[in-house]
Amino acid sequence: MVGRIERVLAALEAAGVRYLVVGGVAVVLHGHLRTTADLDLVIDLEPDNVAGAVRALAADGFRPRAPVAIEEFADAAIRQRWIEEKNLEVFSLWHPEMPGFEVDLFVTRPLDFDDAWERRAEVETERARIAVASLEDLVAMKRRAGRPRDLEDVAALRAIAESRERGGRGGVDPEGGSDRGR
Repeated sequence: MVGRIERVLAALEAAGVRYLVVGGVAVVLHGHLRTTADLDLVIDLEPDNVAGAVRALAADGFRPRAPVAIEEFADAAIRQRWIEEKNLEVFSLWHPEMPGFEVDLFVTRPLDFDDAWERRAEVETERARIAVASLEDLVAMKRRAGRPRDLEDVAALRAIAESRERGGRGGVDPEGGSDRGR
């Protein structure tokens, strides 16, 4: 799974796309081990950024789960129609070489992207520099979602925050980068 995630994020990074990892992968990167089958991303929805994301993902072989062209995600009017007519929250992509793995792109801004970008944490891997939503932003998103798994994540993330306040280590260092293994 890690290789798949790095592959996607390296492609976005190479294309200069501004994105934030949220969802289960972000929870793991902040230090709470749990399973997840997808990669949830909030993309800066500025037109050039969305177009770059779509080009990078399409070039890497990703295809929409819905019967639409991947390029339609870059059109704000079409995204708005999906929201209004289909109550769509995320645009799901799959890859023929990666069974069981999906990339979910939020179709709206679940947070103020520019502010969240400034608060982001970053994790360096061999293949990618990963932009992760801050602990604060991730907790707020999980709380709003309110599903049982999200509320479990909120409790785990709060425990991580309290541990950090007491000087504990683990997960993403708020100054950027992973502090695992230090």
